[in-house]
Amino acid sequence: MYEHGGVILEHRIKKIFNNTEEEIDIIIIKNSTEPFIDENFFYVTGLNKGLFEGSIVVLFPDGKLDIITSSLEAESAKKSNSNVLTYNNGEEFKEILEKYRSFDKIGINSDRLTYKAFNNLNKQFENSNFFDVSTSFSKARIIKDEKEINLIKKACNIVDKVVEEIPQIVHENITEYELAAEIDFLMQKNGAEKSAFETISSFGKNTAEPHYTHGDLKLEKGDFVLCDFGACFEKYNSDITRTFVFNKASAKQKEIFDIVSNASKVGLNKAKAGIKSKDIHNSVNSVIDNTKYKGRFIHSTGHSLGLSVHDGNYRISSNSELELKENMVFTIEPGIYLPGFGGVRIEDDVLIKEDGIELLTKSSKDFIVI
Repeated sequence: MYEHGGVILEHRIKKIFNNTEEEIDIIIIKNSTEPFIDENFFYVTGLNKGLFEGSIVVLFPDGKLDIITSSLEAESAKKSNSNVLTYNNGEEFKEILEKYRSFDKIGINSDRLTYKAFNNLNKQFENSNFFDVSTSFSKARIIKDEKEINLIKKACNIVDKVVEEIPQIVHENITEYELAAEIDFLMQKNGAEKSAFETISSFGKNTAEPHYTHGDLKLEKGDFVLCDFGACFEKYNSDITRTFVFNKASAKQKEIFDIVSNASKVGLNKAKAGIKSKDIHNSVNSVIDNTKYKGRFIHSTGHSLGLSVHDGNYRISSNSELELKENMVFTIEPGIYLPGFGGVRIEDDVLIKEDGIELLTKSSKDFIVI
């Protein structure tokens, strides 16, 4: 059994095989160099430390696995308490792979496998047939187990603490860069290993760009302040957005905020197991479209969350037929964006339950002038 919850990890591996369409003999997860590291490596091994560039995990249908890694990562790999095969050079690496050449049907995750890495595997296993099982990983990971949920909750707790500190950090003439740096520092100070993604810290008219990150714009009185950030805790992520106004708010800013706030409440109240994600989006979108800001909600209502910030790329959107199930984790994040003026987004992380949600991000969503 594995030190990091052997029964849980065997269950995860079996889930992956159960979601494959073909009768696969083994599945190979192959890491390249940063940033091309497959997060499924950590999902199946339970490891939460180490880079594992160039490493391989071989999965078997009975829930067992082999880790193939360099001596550089050997001690870290042993913490999984699984079978670890160590190499010191390229020749030893090829010799280890020889033991798997007898398998005919090999599954790979094409979503995270580079072209170069696949070509090398193809040469090594020239008599084997490869099958893309990337959807098997995403289907397995969309339902979180108890260990995953607890780690996501800890990541959410970190960002909640940071949200409460933002009003004390902000001051006139602070730049977007500076606020982003302060947020990243506070996340690590509160236990994050790193930020989950590049922190968005936008002021004024820049808040009308949903995926703007940060620049050298200085904060002025009356500006929107939009902060979208996430904490990574033991490989699992949170994602939160809060929007403030600096010094003095206009009636229009308050109006936009109140509409987005109402849309957020509708989304949170609508979400539960058994409902289609498009129905949540359409309900949220209708709140905004029934105002003079029709058409200014320009993205999906939410996305799946876990080892990746967009875990499996499942979305709460107008064309998604996904039926929500218990223990899925999603964001709910309506917004209104007015080019040249600014925007408001409120984002929370939620755990889907049978009769509703468990709100994982608990920091204030009130209209706050800082």
